[in-house]
This record gives sequence, structure tokens and C-alpha cells, in this order.
Amino acid sequence: MNADISCAYSHAASGTVRKWLRSAAETLRAAGIETPQVDAKLLLAWAYGLEPRDIDKAMLLGRELPDDTHAVRLFDSMLARRAAREPLQYITGHAPFRFLDLAVGPGVFIPRPETESVVQAALDWLRRQELVQPRVVDLCAGSGAIGLSIATELPNAQVWAVECSPQALVWTCRNRDAVLNAVDEFARYHLMRGDATDATTLADLDGTVDAVVTNPPYVPLSQIPEQPEVRDHDPEMALYGGSDDGLTIPYAILARSAAMLRRGGLLVMEHDISQGQLLVESALHRGFATAHTGNDLTGRPRYLFAIRG
Repeated sequence: MNADISCAYSHAASGTVRKWLRSAAETLRAAGIETPQVDAKLLLAWAYGLEPRDIDKAMLLGRELPDDTHAVRLFDSMLARRAAREPLQYITGHAPFRFLDLAVGPGVFIPRPETESVVQAALDWLRRQELVQPRVVDLCAGSGAIGLSIATELPNAQVWAVECSPQALVWTCRNRDAVLNAVDEFARYHLMRGDATDATTLADLDGTVDAVVTNPPYVPLSQIPEQPEVRDHDPEMALYGGSDDGLTIPYAILARSAAMLRRGGLLVMEHDISQGQLLVESALHRGFATAHTGNDLTGRPRYLFAIRG
């Protein structure tokens, strides 16, 4: 987005930017959107090919946007989609994650801020180990958020990423190509389609992996999300953990990780806030020497941190 609105403004499409956004935010608020002002501003910026800061500047100066019938129609269409509770990230086609800007859309799980804490915990541990070329596996890769973050933030790492869904894999490939083209690091990121819980998946790496970092499906089937953006749009394959308590798939990921990891290797696995203690107990039962629950930035128990014995 690179248009410049610092020049003289032409006729308003619908009054000043401030008035326009106020009306749009009221529409989103009536639809139950939690952040109506922010979403309206982001959609308006996207429709006009601007940065959000350009919209802020126009609001501050009481200016109007240039006449652009296409942009107005696009904004109206995007606003209607958001009011219908389609995820903002699907509408704009991208989602920020740590230092990356990832392409997302129908068929792939939208990366969440809490997963950034999972990546940070793994990176902190890997850096302390001072490994020459750490081997890292991202199971249930989805958009590629975890594995691509590690590959770009830890330049000496070799990363293997596994994704089962063909729909999600389209987005993983797209983000791999966009992110790693920029740094010419294809050789350090290995992407495959496969079942992350299958004993044959990456079996040649068994006993040699330094860290498994994963955000598997874990939502309990007994706790269907109320938020329409999640319930109606996130892929069920990436969302639900396969049982009423949501632990069937996390337990299987735990078992597969135990086989992959070398002695002293690390597993960091995101989970539901209700699952921490059960996963700690399961990890200790499966041969991990230590295990504890880590909190996300809101202080909620969010991930298993376990060292292989």
C-alpha cells in the first residue's frame, strides 16, 4: 500500500474521513465486532491502498479522501463482509505474526498473538544452547507462522515443517516462497505434506531433533467457540483436538515428538488453558525429564515446555 494522501484532496466520497469511519464503526459495532474502530480504519486503508497511519493523518487534519469510485465500492464490500463476521485477515488476505506478514485465507488457520509466545520460548532456549545448526520441526504448520519465524530469526537453524491439509498447504507454500525468497534460504526450510501424528512422518529424523515447536488442533469438542470468526471460518481440522477434552491430537503429537527428539531436546506445544496439567503429566510419563506450563502474554497457561530425558 503506497498511495500518498499528503497531496491536496479532491471531493469527499462520503464526508470527512472521521465521519466516514464513525459511520463504518457503528455498523461493525452493531454486528458485534469487538474492535469496530480499528477494523474500520484497517479496511478503509486497504481499500484505498494506504497505510493506517495515512488514515490517522487525514483524520487529524480533517481531510477528505480522493474521489475513487472503485475504492469506495471495495470498502463497502469489505465492510459488509466484516459485518457478516468474516475474519478481518481473510478479507485483507494477510496476518501479521512476529516479524512476518503472512498470507492467509479460507482453508488455513489464522495465526494468533498467543502463538508468538510459543515461538519466543523456543527461540530463547535454542539460543541458550548455542547449537551450530539446530534441527527444528514445526508440526501442524498451517500458514507456516512457527517454522518460518524460526527459520528467519535463527539463521543457522534447519527447519522441517509438516502440514496435512491440502488447503492449508497452499498457504504454507505461498508464505514459504514469499518469506524465504527475500533471504534466499530455501535450503534451510523443508516442507512436506503428511500426518504429524504418524510414526512414519519424518521418521529419518527420529532421535536427532533439537526442538519440536507446534500449535496442534486442541479445542475441546465440548467447547465449540462462540465467536463466529472462529467457529464458522477457521478450518475444523486445525481447530478441534479430536475429543471432548481436546487432548486426543495433542497426546498423539506428544508421542510423536518424544520419538523425534534427541535426549535433552525440547518440545514446546501450544494448548488450551484447561489442558496444562494433564499434558505435563503425560510428558513426564512419556520419558520427558522435565515439563512445565508456560504462560502467554495475558498470563494464561498456554503451552507445554518439556525437555526429553
